[in-house]
Amino acid sequence: MRTGMNLLLWTTHVAEEHFPLFGKLKKTGFDGVEVPLFAGDAAHYRKLRKELDNHGLACTTVTCVNPAANPISPDPGLRQAGLDHLKWAIEMTQLLGGESLCGPYHSPLAVFTGQGPTEDEKKHGADVFRQAADVAQQAKIMMAIEYLNRFECYFLTTAKDAKALVQRVNHPHFRTMYDTFHANIEEKDIPGTIAGFMDVVAHVHISENDRGTPGTGHVHWDETFKALRKSGYDGWLVIEAFSRALPDLAAATRVWRDLFPSTEEVYTEGLRFLKAKWETSGERGVSTPRFCPGLPGG
Repeated sequence: MRTGMNLLLWTTHVAEEHFPLFGKLKKTGFDGVEVPLFAGDAAHYRKLRKELDNHGLACTTVTCVNPAANPISPDPGLRQAGLDHLKWAIEMTQLLGGESLCGPYHSPLAVFTGQGPTEDEKKHGADVFRQAADVAQQAKIMMAIEYLNRFECYFLTTAKDAKALVQRVNHPHFRTMYDTFHANIEEKDIPGTIAGFMDVVAHVHISENDRGTPGTGHVHWDETFKALRKSGYDGWLVIEAFSRALPDLAAATRVWRDLFPSTEEVYTEGLRFLKAKWETSGERGVSTPRFCPGLPGG
Protein backbone atom coordinates (compact mmCIF):
# COMPACT_ATOMS: atom_id res chain seq x y z
CA MET A 1 0.00 0.00 0.00
CA ARG A 2 1.19 3.51 -0.85
CA THR A 3 -0.26 6.79 0.37
CA GLY A 4 -0.88 9.92 -1.67
CA MET A 5 -2.36 13.39 -1.25
CA ASN A 6 -4.57 14.88 -3.93
CA LEU A 7 -3.29 18.38 -4.68
CA LEU A 8 -6.78 19.61 -5.59
CA LEU A 9 -7.00 20.64 -1.94
CA TRP A 10 -4.80 23.58 -2.94
CA THR A 11 -4.99 24.07 -6.69
CA THR A 12 -6.24 22.87 -10.06
CA HIS A 13 -2.85 23.67 -11.62
CA VAL A 14 0.35 22.89 -9.70
CA ALA A 15 2.90 25.66 -10.21
CA GLU A 16 6.20 26.68 -8.62
CA GLU A 17 4.37 28.50 -5.85
CA HIS A 18 3.09 25.11 -4.68
CA PHE A 19 6.48 23.40 -4.62
CA PRO A 20 6.98 24.05 -0.85
CA LEU A 21 4.05 21.69 -0.25
CA PHE A 22 6.09 18.75 -1.48
CA GLY A 23 8.57 18.90 1.37
CA LYS A 24 5.76 19.16 3.92
CA LEU A 25 3.90 16.18 2.46
CA LYS A 26 7.06 14.08 2.29
CA LYS A 27 7.93 14.95 5.89
CA THR A 28 4.41 13.98 6.96
CA GLY A 29 4.96 10.54 5.51
CA PHE A 30 3.27 10.47 2.10
CA ASP A 31 4.70 8.33 -0.66
CA GLY A 32 3.39 10.57 -3.41
CA VAL A 33 0.91 13.17 -4.64
CA GLU A 34 -1.98 13.20 -7.08
CA VAL A 35 -1.43 15.88 -9.70
CA PRO A 36 -4.45 17.55 -11.36
CA LEU A 37 -4.17 17.72 -15.15
CA PHE A 38 -6.31 20.47 -16.62
CA ALA A 39 -3.77 22.68 -18.41
CA GLY A 40 -0.05 23.03 -19.05
CA ASP A 41 2.57 21.82 -21.51
CA ALA A 42 5.36 19.26 -21.56
CA ALA A 43 7.98 21.69 -20.26
CA HIS A 44 5.82 22.51 -17.26
CA TYR A 45 5.30 18.90 -16.25
CA ARG A 46 8.98 18.01 -16.77
CA LYS A 47 9.85 20.76 -14.30
CA LEU A 48 7.23 19.45 -11.89
CA ARG A 49 8.62 15.91 -12.16
CA LYS A 50 12.11 17.19 -11.35
CA GLU A 51 10.81 18.85 -8.20
CA LEU A 52 8.95 15.72 -7.14
CA ASP A 53 12.16 13.76 -7.64
CA ASN A 54 13.99 16.23 -5.40
CA HIS A 55 11.63 15.22 -2.60
CA GLY A 56 11.43 11.53 -3.40
CA LEU A 57 7.73 11.64 -4.22
CA ALA A 58 5.96 9.42 -6.74
CA CYS A 59 2.69 10.52 -8.33
CA THR A 60 -0.60 9.63 -9.87
CA THR A 61 -2.71 12.07 -11.90
CA VAL A 62 -6.34 13.11 -12.11
CA THR A 63 -8.32 14.76 -14.89
CA CYS A 64 -11.88 15.30 -16.11
CA VAL A 65 -13.65 16.38 -19.30
CA ASN A 66 -15.94 19.28 -20.19
CA PRO A 67 -18.90 19.69 -22.58
CA ALA A 68 -16.56 20.66 -25.42
CA ALA A 69 -14.62 17.39 -25.06
CA ASN A 70 -17.24 14.80 -24.22
CA PRO A 71 -16.48 11.08 -24.78
CA ILE A 72 -20.17 10.10 -24.72
CA SER A 73 -21.54 12.86 -26.93
CA PRO A 74 -23.61 12.01 -30.04
CA ASP A 75 -21.37 14.50 -31.87
CA PRO A 76 -18.28 12.73 -33.33
CA GLY A 77 -16.30 15.97 -33.10
CA LEU A 78 -16.91 16.29 -29.37
CA ARG A 79 -16.01 12.64 -28.84
CA GLN A 80 -12.77 13.17 -30.75
CA ALA A 81 -12.02 16.20 -28.58
CA GLY A 82 -12.60 14.01 -25.52
CA LEU A 83 -10.18 11.42 -26.88
CA ASP A 84 -7.62 14.11 -27.67
CA HIS A 85 -7.82 15.39 -24.10
CA LEU A 86 -7.28 11.90 -22.71
CA LYS A 87 -4.28 11.38 -25.01
CA TRP A 88 -2.82 14.67 -23.75
CA ALA A 89 -3.44 13.66 -20.13
CA ILE A 90 -1.77 10.30 -20.71
CA GLU A 91 1.25 12.02 -22.27
CA MET A 92 1.56 14.43 -19.33
CA THR A 93 1.19 11.54 -16.88
CA GLN A 94 4.04 9.75 -18.64
CA LEU A 95 6.24 12.85 -18.40
CA LEU A 96 5.46 13.01 -14.69
CA GLY A 97 6.41 9.38 -14.24
CA GLY A 98 2.90 8.66 -13.05
CA GLU A 99 1.48 5.15 -12.91
CA SER A 100 -2.23 5.88 -13.10
CA LEU A 101 -4.54 8.43 -14.71
CA CYS A 102 -7.61 8.73 -12.49
CA GLY A 103 -10.81 10.73 -12.42
CA PRO A 104 -14.35 11.04 -13.79
CA TYR A 105 -13.33 11.59 -17.41
CA HIS A 106 -16.32 9.69 -18.74
CA SER A 107 -18.67 12.71 -18.96
CA PRO A 108 -18.82 16.43 -18.10
CA LEU A 109 -19.36 17.16 -14.41
CA ALA A 110 -22.86 18.30 -13.44
CA VAL A 111 -24.25 18.10 -17.00
CA PHE A 112 -27.53 16.18 -17.07
CA THR A 113 -29.94 15.01 -19.76
CA GLY A 114 -32.88 14.25 -17.49
CA GLN A 115 -32.48 10.49 -17.89
CA GLY A 116 -29.97 7.73 -17.30
CA PRO A 117 -27.24 6.75 -19.74
CA THR A 118 -28.38 5.45 -23.09
CA GLU A 119 -27.00 2.46 -24.95
CA ASP A 120 -25.52 4.81 -27.56
CA GLU A 121 -23.71 6.77 -24.84
CA LYS A 122 -22.30 3.57 -23.37
CA LYS A 123 -21.11 2.48 -26.81
CA HIS A 124 -19.57 5.86 -27.61
CA GLY A 125 -17.78 5.97 -24.27
CA ALA A 126 -16.42 2.45 -24.58
CA ASP A 127 -15.09 3.17 -28.06
CA VAL A 128 -13.29 6.33 -26.89
CA PHE A 129 -11.86 4.70 -23.77
CA ARG A 130 -10.63 1.68 -25.71
CA GLN A 131 -8.70 3.96 -28.06
CA ALA A 132 -7.31 5.93 -25.12
CA ALA A 133 -6.33 2.70 -23.38
CA ASP A 134 -4.27 1.70 -26.41
CA VAL A 135 -2.28 4.92 -25.94
CA ALA A 136 -2.04 4.31 -22.19
CA GLN A 137 -0.71 0.82 -22.80
CA GLN A 138 2.10 2.19 -24.97
CA ALA A 139 2.91 4.68 -22.19
CA LYS A 140 2.69 1.96 -19.50
CA ILE A 141 -0.03 3.86 -17.67
CA MET A 142 -3.19 2.48 -16.13
CA MET A 143 -6.46 4.33 -16.69
CA ALA A 144 -8.66 4.29 -13.59
CA ILE A 145 -12.04 5.85 -14.35
CA GLU A 146 -14.08 7.16 -11.41
CA TYR A 147 -17.78 6.77 -10.83
CA LEU A 148 -19.48 9.72 -9.13
CA ASN A 149 -22.68 10.07 -7.18
CA ARG A 150 -25.95 10.77 -8.99
CA PHE A 151 -25.93 14.44 -7.95
CA GLU A 152 -22.73 15.07 -9.92
CA CYS A 153 -23.31 13.00 -13.06
CA TYR A 154 -25.71 10.52 -14.64
CA PHE A 155 -23.45 8.31 -16.74
CA LEU A 156 -21.48 6.38 -14.12
CA THR A 157 -22.84 6.37 -10.57
CA THR A 158 -22.30 2.93 -9.00
CA ALA A 159 -19.62 0.28 -8.69
CA LYS A 160 -21.83 -2.04 -10.71
CA ASP A 161 -21.98 0.49 -13.56
CA ALA A 162 -18.23 1.04 -13.39
CA LYS A 163 -17.46 -2.67 -13.56
CA ALA A 164 -19.81 -3.06 -16.52
CA LEU A 165 -17.99 -0.27 -18.34
CA VAL A 166 -14.60 -1.87 -17.68
CA GLN A 167 -15.90 -5.16 -19.02
CA ARG A 168 -17.35 -3.45 -22.10
CA VAL A 169 -14.08 -1.66 -22.87
CA ASN A 170 -12.25 -4.94 -22.29
CA HIS A 171 -8.71 -3.57 -22.27
CA PRO A 172 -5.84 -4.45 -19.87
CA HIS A 173 -5.04 -0.76 -19.32
CA PHE A 174 -8.56 0.37 -18.51
CA ARG A 175 -9.81 -0.11 -14.96
CA THR A 176 -11.95 1.78 -12.47
CA MET A 177 -11.45 3.19 -8.97
CA TYR A 178 -13.19 3.33 -5.61
CA ASP A 179 -13.97 6.62 -3.86
CA THR A 180 -15.32 6.43 -0.31
CA PHE A 181 -17.26 9.70 -0.67
CA HIS A 182 -19.30 8.58 -3.67
CA ALA A 183 -19.74 5.05 -2.34
CA ASN A 184 -21.05 6.48 0.93
CA ILE A 185 -23.92 8.02 -1.05
CA GLU A 186 -24.63 5.35 -3.64
CA GLU A 187 -23.78 1.91 -2.25
CA LYS A 188 -26.08 0.02 0.14
CA ASP A 189 -23.51 -2.60 1.19
CA ILE A 190 -19.91 -1.36 1.44
CA PRO A 191 -18.19 -4.72 2.11
CA GLY A 192 -20.26 -6.39 -0.60
CA THR A 193 -19.54 -3.60 -3.06
CA ILE A 194 -15.80 -3.73 -2.47
CA ALA A 195 -15.70 -7.52 -2.64
CA GLY A 196 -17.73 -7.52 -5.85
CA PHE A 197 -15.62 -5.24 -8.00
CA MET A 198 -12.09 -5.02 -6.63
CA ASP A 199 -10.93 -7.28 -9.45
CA VAL A 200 -11.31 -4.25 -11.76
CA VAL A 201 -10.14 -1.54 -9.33
CA ALA A 202 -6.76 0.15 -9.86
CA HIS A 203 -6.97 3.09 -7.44
CA VAL A 204 -8.70 4.23 -4.23
CA HIS A 205 -9.66 7.67 -2.95
CA ILE A 206 -10.02 8.16 0.79
CA SER A 207 -12.58 10.94 1.19
CA GLU A 208 -14.87 11.79 4.10
CA ASN A 209 -18.64 12.09 3.71
CA ASP A 210 -18.43 15.91 3.84
CA ARG A 211 -15.14 16.10 1.88
CA GLY A 212 -13.31 17.16 5.05
CA THR A 213 -10.58 15.46 7.08
CA PRO A 214 -10.82 11.65 6.84
CA GLY A 215 -11.94 10.17 10.13
CA THR A 216 -14.06 13.12 11.25
CA GLY A 217 -17.32 12.07 9.59
CA HIS A 218 -19.51 9.01 9.25
CA VAL A 219 -18.07 7.00 6.35
CA HIS A 220 -18.05 3.32 7.35
CA TRP A 221 -14.29 3.31 7.75
CA ASP A 222 -13.85 0.05 9.63
CA GLU A 223 -15.91 -1.85 7.07
CA THR A 224 -14.11 -0.07 4.23
CA PHE A 225 -10.56 -0.81 5.33
CA LYS A 226 -11.31 -4.37 6.36
CA ALA A 227 -12.92 -5.04 2.98
CA LEU A 228 -9.99 -3.48 1.12
CA ARG A 229 -7.49 -5.57 3.07
CA LYS A 230 -9.55 -8.71 2.62
CA SER A 231 -9.74 -8.13 -1.13
CA GLY A 232 -5.96 -8.07 -1.33
CA TYR A 233 -5.78 -4.50 -2.60
CA ASP A 234 -2.24 -3.18 -2.30
CA GLY A 235 -2.24 -0.05 -4.47
CA TRP A 236 -2.54 3.69 -3.85
CA LEU A 237 -4.72 5.13 -1.10
CA VAL A 238 -5.04 8.84 -1.94
CA ILE A 239 -6.63 11.36 0.41
CA GLU A 240 -9.04 13.67 -1.39
CA ALA A 241 -10.56 16.72 0.27
CA PHE A 242 -11.84 20.06 -0.99
CA SER A 243 -11.94 23.59 0.37
CA ARG A 244 -13.43 26.99 -0.50
CA ALA A 245 -10.05 28.35 -1.57
CA LEU A 246 -10.73 27.75 -5.26
CA PRO A 247 -14.15 29.24 -6.17
CA ASP A 248 -14.67 27.27 -9.40
CA LEU A 249 -13.67 23.96 -7.84
CA ALA A 250 -15.69 24.74 -4.71
CA ALA A 251 -18.75 25.34 -6.87
CA ALA A 252 -18.17 22.12 -8.84
CA THR A 253 -17.78 20.05 -5.67
CA ARG A 254 -20.57 21.89 -3.80
CA VAL A 255 -18.35 23.15 -1.00
CA TRP A 256 -20.19 26.11 0.55
CA ARG A 257 -18.65 26.09 4.02
CA ASP A 258 -15.34 25.40 5.73
CA LEU A 259 -15.00 21.66 6.32
CA PHE A 260 -11.84 21.71 8.44
CA PRO A 261 -9.82 24.23 10.48
CA SER A 262 -6.75 24.06 8.22
CA THR A 263 -5.36 22.21 5.21
CA GLU A 264 -2.52 21.04 7.45
CA GLU A 265 -5.04 19.14 9.58
CA VAL A 266 -6.38 17.40 6.49
CA TYR A 267 -3.08 15.91 5.39
CA THR A 268 -1.47 15.33 8.81
CA GLU A 269 -4.47 13.95 10.69
CA GLY A 270 -5.83 12.37 7.54
CA LEU A 271 -2.65 10.38 6.96
CA ARG A 272 -2.40 9.39 10.63
CA PHE A 273 -5.99 8.10 10.49
CA LEU A 274 -5.45 6.28 7.19
CA LYS A 275 -2.33 4.47 8.36
CA ALA A 276 -3.85 3.52 11.70
CA LYS A 277 -6.97 2.08 10.08
CA TRP A 278 -4.97 0.20 7.48
CA GLU A 279 -2.78 -1.32 10.15
CA THR A 280 -5.58 -2.38 12.49
CA SER A 281 -7.78 -3.74 9.70
CA GLY A 282 -5.20 -6.28 8.54
CA GLU A 283 -5.99 -9.96 8.96
CA ARG A 284 -3.81 -13.00 8.90
CA GLY A 285 -4.22 -14.96 5.75
CA VAL A 286 -5.23 -11.97 3.63
CA SER A 287 -5.75 -13.09 0.04
CA THR A 288 -3.16 -12.49 -2.63
CA PRO A 289 -3.75 -9.16 -4.44
CA ARG A 290 -6.08 -9.64 -7.39
CA PHE A 291 -4.89 -6.45 -9.03
CA CYS A 292 -1.45 -4.91 -8.90
CA PRO A 293 -1.26 -1.40 -10.44
CA GLY A 294 1.34 -1.28 -13.16
CA LEU A 295 0.92 -4.91 -14.17
CA PRO A 296 -1.48 -5.09 -17.15
CA GLY A 297 -4.30 -7.49 -16.53
CA GLY A 298 -2.99 -8.23 -13.04
